[in-house]
Order: sequence, then C-alpha cells, then structure tokens
Amino acid sequence: MKKLYDKSELAFALVWIGIYCVGMSVFDELSRALGVESCASMVFGAAAGLFLYFWLKKQGRLEYFGLCRPTATAKAFLYYLPLIAITLQNIWGGVAMHYDAVGTLCFIVKMLCVGFLEELIFRGFLFKAMAKDSVKWAALVSGVTFGLGHIINLLNGSGMSLGDNLVQIFFAVLMGFLYVVIFYRGGSLLPCIISHGVLNSLSAFSKGGESYFRLVILCALVVAYTAVLLRTLPKSREE
Repeated sequence: MKKLYDKSELAFALVWIGIYCVGMSVFDELSRALGVESCASMVFGAAAGLFLYFWLKKQGRLEYFGLCRPTATAKAFLYYLPLIAITLQNIWGGVAMHYDAVGTLCFIVKMLCVGFLEELIFRGFLFKAMAKDSVKWAALVSGVTFGLGHIINLLNGSGMSLGDNLVQIFFAVLMGFLYVVIFYRGGSLLPCIISHGVLNSLSAFSKGGESYFRLVILCALVVAYTAVLLRTLPKSREE
C-alpha cells in the first residue's frame, strides 16, 4: 500500500474509493442475508477505518489528512451552529424508530464509520491528491464524486426510489463542497467526520415525509454557510 501511495496519491485515492464502495455494498447485502440491520457492514466499516487510521499514524500522515484539531477558532466557524443545524436535519420533523435495538446500534456504529471513511477518502485522499495541481478543480471533483457515489443506493438493494436518490445526490454534492471548505480552510477533517457520521446516524430516527419547502431551506442553509465560510475563514497557505 505504501508503494501505491508513494507512486500516485490519486491512484491510492481511487483504489480506496473502489474498496469502500464495493465493500459496503457486499457487506450490506450480507447484513440483509443475516437478518440483522448493518451487522456485517458495521464490521467492515470499523475494520477499514481502524486499518486506515493506524496506517496513517505509522506513516506520520494524520495531520496531513486533517486528523487533528482545527487551526481556525470555533468563532470563525460561527461556533458551528449552522453545521449543527444541518447535521440534525434528519430529525427536524420529529423522531421515529426504524429498527430494533440491535439493528439500531449496528446502524449507528456503521454510519459513524461511514462518516470517517467517506471524509477521509473523498476529502482527505482524493481532494489532497488533486489539490496539488488545482484546488478549485479538486474541490469540484471531490464534491461531485462524493455526491454521485450515492447512486450506489439504487443498486445495493436499499429500496430507495430514483427521485429520492436524485435528491440525495444533489444534497450530497452541496455537503461535499461545504465539507471541503471546512477541511481546507479550517485545517481539520474532524468537524466533517463528526457532522457526517451523526447526520447519517440520525436517519435511523427520521420520521420521513420530507417536503420540498424543507429541502429548499436545507439547501439554502448549506449554500449560505459555505459562502460565509469562504469569505470569513483565513485562506490556506496553499492558496
């Protein structure tokens, strides 16, 4: 793995995107076959996350990929209040249970691992590899690729409709851009990982029935927060 990383960081990122997408799909299917929500994919996510964390620690690359404290103050992020509101969007309309106790626990652990892996792979590996040539192009590819990656939910037996999947992709693209700004300008991937993991986990308690009005408000909040951070956060030394 070190040889691949040293040879091409972009190839390394693409390999891990493939491992992640295929692995999660296969182990989600195994979870359904076992009859316990997310039980197998939780194990895969935890194993992949731990492997990458300790591999990066061994290589001395934790800080390089943002697994460190932000360099900007909480005040610079508006005390993360807009991010918290966005993160809690799955329970804006109330709370409901979708799984039994064991299934809920497995789903939450899986989604926390998903938050870590997706942020590390798309914002860490992919963005950092491409940012060496062009930060703007890297941000675009990272955000769009992250969003389009959610099309896998049409193919993995999740039962999601085409309309819901398109909405999910659009929102994921916007969130991808927001997370890029937080990581690149703030120097840390941790706020992105926490927000992403909690946002996904709370879908286990969402009442559903989302309205277009709520979606418009949510997207407007994401775009506005991204724009504010671009104007107020200190520029990276790489810009």
